[in-house]
Amino acid sequence: MADKPFFSSLTFSFLFCCCCFYSPSVLCRSLSETPHTTVLDVSASVQKTLDVLSFNPLETQTPLHEEELATSLSSSSSFSLQLQPRDSLHNSQYEDYKSLLLSRLERDSARVDSLTTRLSLALNGIKKSDLKPMDTEVQPEDISTPVISGTSQGSGEYFSRIGIGSPAKPFYMALDTGSDVNWIQCQPCTDCYEQSDPIFDPSSSSSYSKLTCSSTPCRSLDVSGCRNGTCMYQVSYGDGSYTMGEFVTETVSFGSSGSVPKVAIGCGHDNEGLFVASAGLLGLGGGALSLNSQIKAKSFSYCLVDRDSSSSSTLEFNSALPGNSVTAPLRRNSKIDTFFYVGLTGLSVGGQMLSIPQSLFEIDTSGNGGIIIDSGTAITRLRSEVYDSLRNSFVQKTQDLPSTSGVALFDTCYDLSSMSSVRVPTVSFHFGSGKSVPLPAKNYLIPVDSAGTYCFAFAPTSSSLSIIGNVQQQGIRVNFDLANSVVGFSPSNC
Repeated sequence: MADKPFFSSLTFSFLFCCCCFYSPSVLCRSLSETPHTTVLDVSASVQKTLDVLSFNPLETQTPLHEEELATSLSSSSSFSLQLQPRDSLHNSQYEDYKSLLLSRLERDSARVDSLTTRLSLALNGIKKSDLKPMDTEVQPEDISTPVISGTSQGSGEYFSRIGIGSPAKPFYMALDTGSDVNWIQCQPCTDCYEQSDPIFDPSSSSSYSKLTCSSTPCRSLDVSGCRNGTCMYQVSYGDGSYTMGEFVTETVSFGSSGSVPKVAIGCGHDNEGLFVASAGLLGLGGGALSLNSQIKAKSFSYCLVDRDSSSSSTLEFNSALPGNSVTAPLRRNSKIDTFFYVGLTGLSVGGQMLSIPQSLFEIDTSGNGGIIIDSGTAITRLRSEVYDSLRNSFVQKTQDLPSTSGVALFDTCYDLSSMSSVRVPTVSFHFGSGKSVPLPAKNYLIPVDSAGTYCFAFAPTSSSLSIIGNVQQQGIRVNFDLANSVVGFSPSNC
């Protein structure tokens, strides 16, 4: 790789799948300007729960042809690609919206367990495995005890159509900010799960090149091995899923705009778990092996739209921070480089700040604590004492709404079946110096069925690690300014 960025401005247009509803009018203001209440359109969101069960975005999408993937990418190139929601690629059938939601929440809980487990291993001094000779067929247990990746079976919620190899073959790949290692299922398969595209065949690509055991990318892996001089990788996940095979370099192509050569990726011959539909994964975490690190991007940003919507949005590399952005410090944990931490200072409900010590959002000297922003976690997890304060304040301010029993991980739910819209107290994130991001009601009161039951979309965690999930990020462009260690939040129509 060259020392300078591979390109100055990259833009992906894509469909995002998320667990809540996109709002076109998110405002970022100081506490004094933050609206104390906001309106939830009950009728519109209930209708979406009915529409999504029969919606199939793939029926209207234009296929990506191999000839569109041939040109080389220049340093000034900009381009866009669509990204499809997971459920549009894997046509799972659910009898009702509640069944669909429960499936999503189950994946989400597995992902959160994986994130916290990976952090725990890092804090307890688990080291990267030493390279060792392997002259026989590698099995998962042959490499080492798995180091949990920053993603789990809940990964792969957003898919982009990209090209792999030379000549390029198009594949649906999952994008994930909580993971670093890029990988794709490869022939010959010892065990491969179902995917939408044919399995990648390395023998058909002239740019396929195996990495040696002593190469820098190989030594950057958390779990690696060596067989006949070839680097072997393994990434394991919180639900027991894993991918393993040869660690190689390949050309990655982005539509008609061009390609990036020598990207380190895993060629997975043995892959198990619920990654169904995607051909593999592109990591957008903070580690050295992530896509953004390998192309030396100075920044990247995304804006999430409703998972149940057919709308599209963009993932951008090296784009300028919008002028109306609310900024916060981008913090890093010396114990683990994958996660992106944000300098959150507090929360408010209905314009009233919660009495929460700021220390509950900070990383301590041992690497515990802090709050990360994650594109793959759906529901924001807060330390129990923080969640209790937030929940109690919201409940106190919504005593006029009819409550109902909890659902899955949600303990605060309402029966809004008799209402077409309802005004509720605004929940806001605060980032110091009077800066705040008030959330639209759709970002924290979500439907759990098609009958008008809504739940408060936050959850407690016993871990010291808090996570801002994608439900709360709807309709807000989140910009990771890596060069200046800043996170920006700005209103966007996605």
